[in-house]
This record gives sequence, structure tokens and C-alpha cells, in this order.
Amino acid sequence: MASWECAIDGDDEQFERVEDLIVHQSTAHERIECKVCGTVLPDGYFAIRHAFDEHSRAEYVRAYDATAKEVRRRENAKENIEEDADIREVIDRLEGGSGAI
Repeated sequence: MASWECAIDGDDEQFERVEDLIVHQSTAHERIECKVCGTVLPDGYFAIRHAFDEHSRAEYVRAYDATAKEVRRRENAKENIEEDADIREVIDRLEGGSGAI
């Protein structure tokens, strides 16, 4: 049973492995621009990681008009992904250009 769902713009595609989810988010969806600093990056995990590693919660809340519940949901998603994911594998796959799932 798949345990990871994309959820970007209503995408309900599911994945057995979190690494496959991250590669999907990075290759199947348009890149987005960070509303805090203007950096363009893949939507999904990498966007969440950027927001919370590079900016304060307050900056995020102001820029995205986010509620505390929305912030907690994204922080929890980031934490859950980082507990399970082999980010090196994801980066290797993305740099290799295969994007294969």
C-alpha cells in the first residue's frame, strides 16, 4: 500500500517510497517562486524545506498568509519526509536526469 501522496494542486498520485514522491514532485510539477526571497525551486518537499530552513516562521506566515495549522502541517510533512527519505538518492536521481520512478 502506498503511503506517500503528492497533493500538489490536487494531485492524488501515491507512492510506495518517499524518494519516488520527491522525484515526482520535482519533475512532474512546475517550479514555484518563493514569496519571501524570489528563489525558484521545485514545488513540494524542496519548497517546504527551503521555506523553513531559509526563512523564519514569521516571514513564511506573512508572505503566504498562512495559519498556524498550515505551518504545522508543512513542518510535520518536512519532518516525516526527512525521517524516511534518502535525500542523497533523490539528488543523485535528479542530477542524473533520469527522474525514473
